[in-house]
Order: sequence, then structure tokens, then C-alpha cells
Amino acid sequence: MKKLLISAAAAAIMTGAAYAQTEFYVVQDTSTKKCTIVDKKPTTTTTVVVGDGKVFKSRTAAETGMKTMKVCAN
Repeated sequence: MKKLLISAAAAAIMTGAAYAQTEFYVVQDTSTKKCTIVDKKPTTTTTVVVGDGKVFKSRTAAETGMKTMKVCAN
């Protein structure tokens, strides 16, 4: 019975981790005009989400998207 409970708890933890999705945003610092990629939606007034607020599912996709954004081209 103890093994069953441990197995069930481990399965629940693994399943919960699979549902946790990471989102990436391309933001621009308003003072330096430099773009960066963040994994949480910014809440400060010193950064602006660029690309019409597009949310990327991976860092690689965000990097590719940032290269196509005119405000981020240096």
C-alpha cells in the first residue's frame, strides 16, 4: 500500500510539471531602447512588451521573433 501511495504521488508531481507552461516575451527597456527576452510578463513601467504583446512558447522562438521586430533591430 505504501508503494502505491508513493507511486501515485510521484505521478501527480510529474503530471503537474507537464502542465506548467513557460511563456516568453520580448520587451524593450524604455530608457536604453534595448530589447531582451523575459519569461514573465513585465509589470514595470520601464519596459514595454513589443511585437503586439506576442507570447512565445520557447526561448528559441522568442529569439527568432525578436530578430524580425523593427524596434529591436540594432
